[in-house]
Amino acid sequence: MIERRQCTRIKIDLPVEVQQGGSVWKQRLIDISLSGVATDQPDVWDAQYNEPFTLLIQLDDGDELELHAYLQHVESGRLGFSVQHVDRENIEPLRRLLEDHVDDPAVIAEEIKRLG
Repeated sequence: MIERRQCTRIKIDLPVEVQQGGSVWKQRLIDISLSGVATDQPDVWDAQYNEPFTLLIQLDDGDELELHAYLQHVESGRLGFSVQHVDRENIEPLRRLLEDHVDDPAVIAEEIKRLG
């Protein structure tokens, strides 16, 4: 299998609220990168697959990270989301979260630069 991911993915367990329209699902984060997020799949999952989602991730320091994403795949109780864009208010908390969980934080800075 060819690894297509271009961003470092870290495994982390945090609460995440997945929102779409008026629907809200309380889930757990499995892993995260600059370009994607994986969560567990709730028992009742009746989302519109082609519509955007908002993911609100509760960080350990009490802050909240808000990401806008599209569902890419559902498999084995996991939901894989593709993050389309990270706005200015959320890029720093995301960068800190990733840098705190890698051996070399410069890798994350390089990925941010590469994504533009």
